[in-house]
Amino acid sequence: MKMNNRLISTGATLFLALGLSACEQPGVAENTGKKIDQQVENAGQQIDNAGEKMKDSVDKMADKLEEKSDQAKMALEDTEITAKVKAAIFAEPSLKSLQIAVVTVNGDVTLSGSVASASLGDLAKGLAEAVDDVKHVNNHIVIK
Repeated sequence: MKMNNRLISTGATLFLALGLSACEQPGVAENTGKKIDQQVENAGQQIDNAGEKMKDSVDKMADKLEEKSDQAKMALEDTEITAKVKAAIFAEPSLKSLQIAVVTVNGDVTLSGSVASASLGDLAKGLAEAVDDVKHVNNHIVIK
């Protein structure tokens, strides 16, 4: 019986020693947990990177839309200026029947065509300069 007790005691001691030594080595569950944590961290970084790329793309798109909006606004303003200059020239009886072309780009008005005298060319230029938002008038009107 002493032998049995001794054998049981030795077996239990051996079992405990193995169990304690196993605690020092990472187990399958601990390794799996670490891998999951790393994958979650990597996924989080990928999501952050994707979010930054999306933000950059949205910012670029917003800048382009703003630029296009500004261009459209300028085109509308130029069209309005052209219409006002043409109306002013047409409203002047001495210029009413003359063919004077008006082109506006970024607020700069260009007059072209022909008139009978230098004073009529100057009058057309003066009328164009009096229109709101006209920055500069290029007078390319020739005297017949």
